[in-house]
Amino acid sequence: MSKLTTEARKKLPKAAFALPGGRYPVEDKAHARDAKARASQGYNSGHLSAAEKAKVDRKADAVLAKKGK
Repeated sequence: MSKLTTEARKKLPKAAFALPGGRYPVEDKAHARDAKARASQGYNSGHLSAAEKAKVDRKADAVLAKKGK
């Protein structure tokens, strides 16, 4: 997965995150796959609702469906 520094993360637009508050960055395919995995963990441990998990999955799937990098 590509390294996302604090400085680079702060520069990302809000649309690059699956949830408000800069949660679950999905700016590239590697981060989208990781966001899906972390959302499943969060849901299974009770830290995310089903709706939040579904939102992360939808945004991550949209990034994963794009061709290229």
